[in-house]
Amino acid sequence: MSITKVQLLPIKPQKGLMAFACVEIDNQFYISSIGVHKRRDGTGYRITYPTRKVGEQNLTIFHPTEPSLSKEIEQAICSKAEEVMGL
Repeated sequence: MSITKVQLLPIKPQKGLMAFACVEIDNQFYISSIGVHKRRDGTGYRITYPTRKVGEQNLTIFHPTEPSLSKEIEQAICSKAEEVMGL
């Protein structure tokens, strides 16, 4: 699998959230609503996958189950964030 497209939608910062990202994998699978947060120590960005609160529980909508794909998505989004927003 490979990341074929990354889009970034910067927002007005709120509690570290700086943008939302969309990623396309192999020109076939599109995922969106990935949160892009500034790291607390100011050294870059981190990502979070969407969740939905049901009662008292937060349910994950989606996330990669393969560590290598997770790392690839994170690197692609953080590189795009640095390009668009800087550090």
